Amino acid sequence: MTKSATLDDVRLLGDYRLLKQIGQGSLGAVWVAEHRFTKKQFAIKILPEELASDRGFRARFEEEIASLASLNHPNIAKIYTVSFAGGLYFLVSECIVDRFRESTNLWHYFNAKERRLTEPELIQIAESVAGALDFAHGARGEPNRKLVHRGVKLNNILMGIDEEGKERIVLTDFGLSKIVGTGPWLTRSMKATAEALGIGMTVPPAKIGQDHYVLPSLDPSRLTPLHQSFVQNFAFLAPEQKRSDVLVDEKADIYAFGVLLYFLLMNEYPEGLFPMPSERYKDCSVNWDLVISQCLRLNAADRPSNLTLLLAEARGQAIPEKSVSEKVEPQLACDPGVGQLELFGIPPLPKKENFYEFPERIVKEYHPEKREMRNIKPLQSEMVVIPGGDYFRGSNCGCRDEMPRHKVNLASFALDIHPVTNEQFVCYLDAIGEEKDSQNHDIIKLRDSRIKKSGGRFTVEPGYARHPVVGVTWYGAVAYAQWVGKRLPTEAEWEIACCGGLENPMYPTGESIEKTEANFFSSDTTAVMSYPANQFGLYDMPGNVYEWCQDWYEYSYYEASAQEPDFPKGPLQGVYRVLRGGCWKSLKEDLRCSKRHRNNPGAANGTYGFRCAADVTP
Repeated sequence: MTKSATLDDVRLLGDYRLLKQIGQGSLGAVWVAEHRFTKKQFAIKILPEELASDRGFRARFEEEIASLASLNHPNIAKIYTVSFAGGLYFLVSECIVDRFRESTNLWHYFNAKERRLTEPELIQIAESVAGALDFAHGARGEPNRKLVHRGVKLNNILMGIDEEGKERIVLTDFGLSKIVGTGPWLTRSMKATAEALGIGMTVPPAKIGQDHYVLPSLDPSRLTPLHQSFVQNFAFLAPEQKRSDVLVDEKADIYAFGVLLYFLLMNEYPEGLFPMPSERYKDCSVNWDLVISQCLRLNAADRPSNLTLLLAEARGQAIPEKSVSEKVEPQLACDPGVGQLELFGIPPLPKKENFYEFPERIVKEYHPEKREMRNIKPLQSEMVVIPGGDYFRGSNCGCRDEMPRHKVNLASFALDIHPVTNEQFVCYLDAIGEEKDSQNHDIIKLRDSRIKKSGGRFTVEPGYARHPVVGVTWYGAVAYAQWVGKRLPTEAEWEIACCGGLENPMYPTGESIEKTEANFFSSDTTAVMSYPANQFGLYDMPGNVYEWCQDWYEYSYYEASAQEPDFPKGPLQGVYRVLRGGCWKSLKEDLRCSKRHRNNPGAANGTYGFRCAADVTP
């Protein structure tokens, strides 16, 4: 079988069937793959083809991979095997996914949602990464088997769950930058960025003094995920990694750990004369200044050797007597190229539960948590079953993100015949007793809704009981759906249901739609089922309210969906969630069956509602 046939046609790589690409960086593509015989899923990292012809790479690969495969720690992604097929080297490691079976790294975790990060969450991330690095560096009592990551960054930290459903923070790509080589790795990253931005690259980045590089000025709005990956790569490099005449050891990982904490705390990389966390956050239970100042020292020898002990010291915990020699007193960290840190002898601050408010808030992947509820029964909606089979979605004459029109295969599913109403949703609010969930997400923004709260009770404005609920966030829609034993529809399910069984309709009503057929370009919502149903028996699919779908939104996703038509569930991660259907104040254009909308999952206004779906058991 030829190489092109392997990847492009049947997507087979040795004994693995490639299912979905979940990442792309300067060191290759990452796929979710299924073993053809055991049917178990793995993460496959396919290294760039040109590396296979590099003798130096092959020698390093064969020398290092056995040691990396021996790492066995709950916070380090397990490497099962490495192989060569179709002219490509690839690594097979465990597949780390969250509760939604999505691959979410710390970069997406940081950017995807709008919420506040509690200090305990940051401590959990710090302790997990520190434990993984200490284990690999030999802090487990085997100093002669030190293994160095050399590429710690946000993209290499995955947020998943273990077999018991508990959160798991996992460090991936251990030692890969050493196998590839820092020079080729940095050059590939810069070249990809320069070519994509059309600026060309004929010289390396300017060198300042003896230790530091500076990057050409880039417009962040033009950066793709690959370019952002390059910026990450460079920002997390220790000073000695930016010099070609220095042997890099585990202290480079310590430096990257300091960059990681600083970025999560301050939402920026430590460059120039940068402020410390204590200047912005006054009521912390952890002395983050101490950790960052010691990790970001210019001289590698002055950095601490044990991150777990350093974090314990910063939290005011007792240090075991046998480890007292590991304790490093705060010192001045002078780095004229990176910034001037100050003396830190600050004692740990009083322990409190605090929330950090960031310019861009941090949040983990959402899953509604179980909570004690009042014994209030939901008002269920009637549902209709949409038969499974092959359907077409998208449009070749609509917006660019709707192209191409392509076939998808769906399983049978059931869908509420109308959006969730105010009288239905107020039952849920009464059951939980508040408008925020246990993770402090807004479920509904009452100021944008027709539901009011007084004396601890929720009531619907007179005349709006049967109107669709509005002001609901994506989190609220997911939580309500779980409460009633359902889920949100996927984007594909919603669009197929909207078409009502018609072949390539512009609107659910055909080539046009009138104001007698849907609520649009009006002054307010109307009661559900006020307009005729489509041929599936579904009401208000276009108009009245935009409806949240389960999927992440990606502008070019339909191009990938056309290649993977079976049971599409959207991209594995993203920033926005999908909204469909237009609303009461939309123009006719918004009511097209294939029209796509999106917004942050924490967003809400007087036009956002939803309806529920459910799987159909054969």
